[in-house]
Amino acid sequence: MSRVQLALNVSDLDEAIGFYSKLFATEPAKVRPGYANFAVADPPLKLVLIEGAGAAGSLNHLGVEVASSDEVHTAQQRLAEAGLLASVEDEVTCCYAVQDKVWAEGPDGEPWEVYTVLADAGTEAGQCGTDPCCDQAPGRN
Repeated sequence: MSRVQLALNVSDLDEAIGFYSKLFATEPAKVRPGYANFAVADPPLKLVLIEGAGAAGSLNHLGVEVASSDEVHTAQQRLAEAGLLASVEDEVTCCYAVQDKVWAEGPDGEPWEVYTVLADAGTEAGQCGTDPCCDQAPGRN
């Protein structure tokens, strides 16, 4: 199963969780300090909320969550052949999870990742979207 990921910068995590819980009629799959994500079934969407990482309501990054590392490696090869591969991260801890991922940069500089979650992790608040993980995305260095 694959699903599109949309990561948004928010000014108030609790308020955003309340809004998106009502909008998608589901509770967050994970909540940590400054971070929450929703695994929305219909439409298939991984919604990520990152508090204080950028202008409220702005895009942090986009992605496609896939089921396995093999699918990430297939995307890596496809993106490399197309001249779109920006970076590769294997077993990186980001967004409170250990992930394999590859990054590409859209035509207007928007960062896209193709990733799989390998395990849950206790990454400190502030790591996703502000420090090493999501800020290493193309166009954010």
